[in-house]
Amino acid sequence: MRSVSSADWSALTDEVNTYGCALTPRILTAAQCESVAALYDDAAKFRSTIDMERYRFGAGQYRYFTSPAPKLVARLREAFYPHLLPIARDWAAKLGQPAPWPDELAEWLDMCHRAGQTKPTPILLRYGKGDWNALHRDLYGDLVFPLQVVIGLNVPNEDHTGGEFMLVEQRPRAQSRGMATLLPQGHGLVFTTRDRPVRSARGWSASPVRHGVSVVRSGIRHTLGLVFHDAA
Repeated sequence: MRSVSSADWSALTDEVNTYGCALTPRILTAAQCESVAALYDDAAKFRSTIDMERYRFGAGQYRYFTSPAPKLVARLREAFYPHLLPIARDWAAKLGQPAPWPDELAEWLDMCHRAGQTKPTPILLRYGKGDWNALHRDLYGDLVFPLQVVIGLNVPNEDHTGGEFMLVEQRPRAQSRGMATLLPQGHGLVFTTRDRPVRSARGWSASPVRHGVSVVRSGIRHTLGLVFHDAA
């Protein structure tokens, strides 16, 4: 794993503040991506499997890792948290909201557990031809961290076509704005979990955001999702 700290977090922060998402430099090697994607077939590594079509979430599957998560997945979650924390606190201050997130991820997850959110939320997703993910938010309970990360594990236009990551933002008193990102292998996309502050005539307003995945036209697409709050 390449150092998450070596990324230009000042530039990434500016981009997240402007667009609600930002693509990181490569943080996983091709071999690491392949090893994480291969975990999907080991059911013992997961606490549950979700069939998206059954729940009308889209088409395809994803699986929630059990606890403890594989070491690489846990290290990634821990590595990203301190860089996302200043953004989270800044957003809360702009919106006049509480900022309950402590300096350490372990302490924050302990707060989640004491509030009844005890289920681990790192996710491994697999999409085949024709699969897609409806626009949604990953909330899981009252305690929410306002940013999350998805990491591409396959090579776009080689392992799969289509399957762009979609972010749709409802801007204050305006039409929604959409962004589509084709995730390069080993790169992470930092994005808004629920809403983010945007300037308005009255100062700052919360702009609701949802995310999803466009239809995969061919091949197989795997991604690793890192959510920074656990689930009830």
